[in-house]
Formats: sequence, structure tokens, C-alpha cells
Amino acid sequence: MQDIANLFSPITTHPLFQLSWRLCLLFSVILWLALIYWTYRDADRRGAMAIYWAAVVLFFNFPGWIVYLIVRPPEYEEDMRERELEIRTKEAVLARSDVVCPACMKPVKDDFLICPYCQKKLKKSCPNCAKPLNMNWVVCPYCKTSL
Repeated sequence: MQDIANLFSPITTHPLFQLSWRLCLLFSVILWLALIYWTYRDADRRGAMAIYWAAVVLFFNFPGWIVYLIVRPPEYEEDMRERELEIRTKEAVLARSDVVCPACMKPVKDDFLICPYCQKKLKKSCPNCAKPLNMNWVVCPYCKTSL
């Protein structure tokens, strides 16, 4: 065993080797601290327990970071809120059954013949049954009267 130590002694005592070793050690420490910081920020943005996950990476180093990557929430909180807002907005648009006047863009009911705001003619009435009809229809679908 002493022979092996004597064999590597000139290499390990060389100043360039010692500098390289210290730089590698410094790089490892900086990477470890950067992982702790990144984990804290990422966990905070995802709504996870940021202090807890930073402590896991602090004490367990790379294995703790890998565990965090596996169990972290799949998306950021702000992305979840944005997606939920977009869904609610689309649902509101789909649920809104109000028709708007093409001239003044104010809400009108589907069976209005004219707009009560700008008095634009929206539909015509059937001469036989008086139901509202679209302007381009040639026959009343309710009573089969030709227009």
C-alpha cells in the first residue's frame, strides 16, 4: 500500500494538480449552492414547500435534487391560474347566449325584430304566423308560408 502512495506522491503534490483539485472542489460547492437556490425558487413558483425542498437538497445534495425533480408539481402556479382563467373565460363566452346587434353591438334578444337602441331591422316577421324570421329566408319554417 505504501508503494502505491509513493507512486502517486509526485502527481498529488504537484502544484498544478493541487490547483486543479481545488478548482474542482470549488466548482462542486458552487454547483451545490446553485442547486439549492434553483430548487428554492422553482419550488416557490410551483407552490411546493420551498424551504423544505431547499433543505432536502442542502442535506442530501444531488439525490435530494433528483427526488425533488421527480415529485415536484408539474406546472407553475401562475400557469395554473392563467389556464383556469382562460377556461372560465371560454366557458362564459360559450354560456353567453345573448345576440348583439350588428350595427351598434348592444345586446338584443334572439326574437327581436328591430334593435331597440339603433332601430336597425334584425329580422322580418312572418305574414301568416308573425314569428321572427331571418332576413334571407324565403319560407317560414313554422307555418310553411312562402315569403
